[in-house]
Amino acid sequence: MRLLGRFFIFILLSTYAVAFLTSCAGEDAGSSSALGTFTAAGGFIEHVPGDLRPRWSAAELRTFLPTTRGKFIFPAPYNTEAFRITDASDCGGTDCVTPVGYSYWRNSNAHEGSNDMWIFLSLNSQKGGSGPTLFRLDKATDSITKVGPLFPTTSKFSGRSGDGWYFSASRANQLYINDGPKLLRYDVTTHTFETVFDLTGEFGSDREVWQMHSSNDDLVHSATLRAKGAGTFLGCLVFTETTGQFSYFAKKGTYDECHIDKSGHYLMILENIDGRNGSENVIVDLQTGVETVIYDEKGGVGHADMGYNYVVGADGYSPLPNAFITWSFAPSLVKGPTVFHSSSSNIPRVNHVSHQNAKPGLPMHQQFACGSSADRGAAQNEILCFLLDGTERELVVAPVMTDLDASGGGSEYYKLPKGNLDITGQYFIWTTNTGGNRIDAFLVKVPAQLLLS
Repeated sequence: MRLLGRFFIFILLSTYAVAFLTSCAGEDAGSSSALGTFTAAGGFIEHVPGDLRPRWSAAELRTFLPTTRGKFIFPAPYNTEAFRITDASDCGGTDCVTPVGYSYWRNSNAHEGSNDMWIFLSLNSQKGGSGPTLFRLDKATDSITKVGPLFPTTSKFSGRSGDGWYFSASRANQLYINDGPKLLRYDVTTHTFETVFDLTGEFGSDREVWQMHSSNDDLVHSATLRAKGAGTFLGCLVFTETTGQFSYFAKKGTYDECHIDKSGHYLMILENIDGRNGSENVIVDLQTGVETVIYDEKGGVGHADMGYNYVVGADGYSPLPNAFITWSFAPSLVKGPTVFHSSSSNIPRVNHVSHQNAKPGLPMHQQFACGSSADRGAAQNEILCFLLDGTERELVVAPVMTDLDASGGGSEYYKLPKGNLDITGQYFIWTTNTGGNRIDAFLVKVPAQLLLS
């Protein structure tokens, strides 16, 4: 029977499938310290590299995707519960949804212990959208609602793309925003601002903040220092709230970005120091000041996300295609195993990795990351998750649904999903054009208990 014909049967049986798969998740899996008691339906485990499934056409996607905001279930073999967050009503039918910022900038808030999860997206006000906009997932009823614009139309922030903005890991309602020389925290419920730092006094009035990151306790912040107006990258700064002090690391070569780890103890700077190959990783122990360089050809990671005293990222010089590895920073710098790879360099099954679910006090090998990608092959692009222990098992969560040749999303870079995990590891958000003339945002429940059981 053809796939398209089976969709309707799967939808009919989905209610029974959800109940059955949830009950089969098992008490041991649900009690994992990485997920609490959360279990999600669907998903399946494969050995890395996994099988390749045929890509669904836009016509096939329309047989199960809702046209309006709300919950749905992906057909087999996924059977996962998902949500459409945006629809044509948000933009007057135009392509106004700005892609999610990146795999390491969290679009959802610290919602542990609450029925509500805030979701931030930017709907381009020049294309019929409402600018930076707040959505809410009611976790008790699985309903998605559009709360509304984060700023009045008179605010200078209402026309911003939201690129590089992210939710706090410890303050449920706080969104980090850059404003020239300032890093701000913005309360999405009271609509009030708090200045975290203003770099003017330290670096001058012709400098600005870019590419910010924060430790999960919200006390240490890193950012790229940029020349105002020119956009030239000058180096990396770190601000510690408890002391009110800046540290600064001027660029030594071709600078890319920097990223504080989730403990606030280690900083990773990406820059090409030796003028060869790609970017090196400069690992800085912020307590001792010791800097260690990992050269690109020795396993320096590219697309990456930080954990507590470690990083997971792409190793472009691995003999394995599309390989992802870990580096532990403490008690010493140690290169970890390959935790994910593809079967061929022509099939980059993961391009951007997200580890926004990192947990303190939990060994790295008991944790997981997720990633996404899009290409022009015949195989399905998928949201995949994998343990950081080197056992090379992958959890297949959902199809990405992006067609790089469809017009929705504009440039190819913006069409790439670059999705990110929520802080609990229970939800994954991404943007996709579903083979059409606009991109929209989707959220899927991650059945990570299958990985952790």
